[in-house]
Amino acid sequence: MKRLTASVVGGGMGGKLSIEALENSHCYDLIAVADLNEDICNELKMKYPNLKTYPSHKDMFKHPTDVVCVSTYPPSHEEVVMDALALPLKGILVEKPLGHTVDSGQRVLEKVKEKGIPMVVPHGLLAKKTPMEIIKLVQQGSIGELKLVEIQNTKWDAINAGIHWINYFVNLIDNQPIDYVMGIFETSTCTYRDGLQVETTGVTYAQTKNGIRLVMNSGDDVLVNHEGKETLFRIIGTKGQIEFWGWENGYFLLNHEHPDGKIFLPEEYKTTGHLRHLENLFDMIESGTNDYRLPESSLTALEIIEGAYISSQNKCKVTFPIEEFRLPTPTKWCPGKPYEGNGGRNGRNLD
Repeated sequence: MKRLTASVVGGGMGGKLSIEALENSHCYDLIAVADLNEDICNELKMKYPNLKTYPSHKDMFKHPTDVVCVSTYPPSHEEVVMDALALPLKGILVEKPLGHTVDSGQRVLEKVKEKGIPMVVPHGLLAKKTPMEIIKLVQQGSIGELKLVEIQNTKWDAINAGIHWINYFVNLIDNQPIDYVMGIFETSTCTYRDGLQVETTGVTYAQTKNGIRLVMNSGDDVLVNHEGKETLFRIIGTKGQIEFWGWENGYFLLNHEHPDGKIFLPEEYKTTGHLRHLENLFDMIESGTNDYRLPESSLTALEIIEGAYISSQNKCKVTFPIEEFRLPTPTKWCPGKPYEGNGGRNGRNLD
């Protein structure tokens, strides 16, 4: 088996996960890393003496590799990806979200497709045994017909962590079409995280065309109503429910087979999430196939988040597909205030 050469743009958290995965892979030879921060480059050189480091991706791209991992902060993804696609690439990994906006993420995905190379987006929940086993259980009807997915997460936000959680929801429902999204985000603490302004407290609400609901609570200080947990997924069906706790292994299943509920602890995969995604990329390169379902679901997750932000900023419901959505004409209608006797429609006489 011929190994592929690889390079990484960005030596932060996501980049280090790719670096470690590439170093531990039997499929790749890690050649170089680029980062604007000289201290990060020096740190990586100390840990990986044979690694070449560069102060910018443009300098590194003068020495192309077969595969590039884009692990910079979201507003820079598009520029780095476009420069990478000018190289004789065989495959590309792009961290989530694909871009800081849906438009940017769409351009990234469209250009990769035009290039005709495989792409992976390393969503960790789709490379861990517990959440993948739950997808199988839900889709085979173990809790009946899926009705509601509730997500509670504290000390994180919709765009940086919610992209994981909502991407999981999109895969859980097998990418069924979204009908609309609403959101409310308050910003009293002016919190920023990973280069982006984020909410202090927020709620993202989405509904699919066939009525499945998503409710996600995010922000600096969210009460997760399962003691000792910082992240919680509660998946409700007509014949039961499943609860699991983000990156933690294990889940609670309540259904007709387990009427009192039972905790299951699946044996975790032996490889890390980034390594599993990179091995999948290698397999696609070797077989000459392109499977864009994961990048497409990641883009849908970004659409839901952006739709929630638009909803909060404009006090409106955002219908899908989002590229066809147009902001409604603002009204002075204020729910909860006394009716003044003119205009509007009588809610007692709706057809």
